[in-house]
Amino acid sequence: MRILNILSQRPDSTGSGVFIEAMIRQSTDCGHENYLIAGLTPTCTAQRDWIADEFTSFVRFEDDVSFTIPGMSDVMPYDSSRFCDLSPENIDEYEAAFSKVISKAVAEFKPDVIHSNHLWLVSSLTRQLFPEIKMVTTCMGSDLRQFGNCKHLQSRVLEGCRGIDTVFALSEIQKNEISELYGINSEKIEVIGAGYNDELFTKSVKPDPDPVQIVYAGKLSNAKGVPWMLRALAEIDSPNWKLHLLGGGAGQEKENCLQLASKLGDRVEIYGAVPQKRLAEVMKLSHVMILPSFFEGLPLVVLEALASGCRVVVTELPGVEEILGDAEYDSVSLVELPRLCNIDTPYKEDESAFIQNLSCAIEEQICRAGNESEISFIELQNVIDSFTWKTVFTKADSVYKKLF
Repeated sequence: MRILNILSQRPDSTGSGVFIEAMIRQSTDCGHENYLIAGLTPTCTAQRDWIADEFTSFVRFEDDVSFTIPGMSDVMPYDSSRFCDLSPENIDEYEAAFSKVISKAVAEFKPDVIHSNHLWLVSSLTRQLFPEIKMVTTCMGSDLRQFGNCKHLQSRVLEGCRGIDTVFALSEIQKNEISELYGINSEKIEVIGAGYNDELFTKSVKPDPDPVQIVYAGKLSNAKGVPWMLRALAEIDSPNWKLHLLGGGAGQEKENCLQLASKLGDRVEIYGAVPQKRLAEVMKLSHVMILPSFFEGLPLVVLEALASGCRVVVTELPGVEEILGDAEYDSVSLVELPRLCNIDTPYKEDESAFIQNLSCAIEEQICRAGNESEISFIELQNVIDSFTWKTVFTKADSVYKKLF
């Protein structure tokens, strides 16, 4: 089967990039032929070790398109623009650039299936350009946020997205949200989830927990809850701990995170954006992982952390409930989300309580790690095994075959 994979932003640095790389790797291993279309920034190299150069085409922002690449999140780990700030002329230019690249790829590659990522503009455009080709689209979660934030673009998105053959959802909760927001029949939505790389993220012997090694991996942004996490850590003097802060960002939000991190002195090591291999190395040497995010689809970093033997402190996100189910684990602390005045901004009056709750949960897991550096895998093994990329692709592949 020949599969044309489409991503409207960079195929690295974000969860959607991890997703598309993993799916192409699995697809290739199963004997399918793959072609990739994605966006590129001037500082991003086009070379990929997981797909041959001759099977890639890119929309080059600040070249083919006059402005910086619009991110599916309003804060990206690289220079980007926001869809809510783009003019109608910008949107036309954006769609024209993708239309040219996609049309050329379809003519040359002749795909059996198109697999796009995000229920957003490029997926809608692709469906309208090629209604005769079977098409599936993965909803990543950030597209749902954009749909809510950019009401002026909703009709443009719906025009093509409602005609997609099958939509892949990350969770049952997300499936219901897609059906409600987009008016897509639930029978056309399949929950396939998302996965982690079980060859990279594996359990190893943890170092001595003095200090307890803590890791955060993700964008340095408000939506990820990073400023509140850093304030929560500032309230914990003992037991001794050290934070490994991994991830990129942009603009004032990134600068604010770095300023707060600097106040913690040598208890914080800042890495910037790192590849998956480096993240896995840090995870193996860490005792606790923190994800204080206000919004996620299915948080892969939680799976990566658990598979690496880390204790986890995470906000009560629907995607986390999808992973863990109703079971309670000593190695996982769930933190109640504050009330949000929009999709990822807490009310000012709730911030202090959120910081306190976060601090208590982190301190609890630090203490547990200090007493017992290794977590029990017996109760978590079934959870972890359900979310490998092989498992996820098997579900996707069965849908591909049903389309014919």
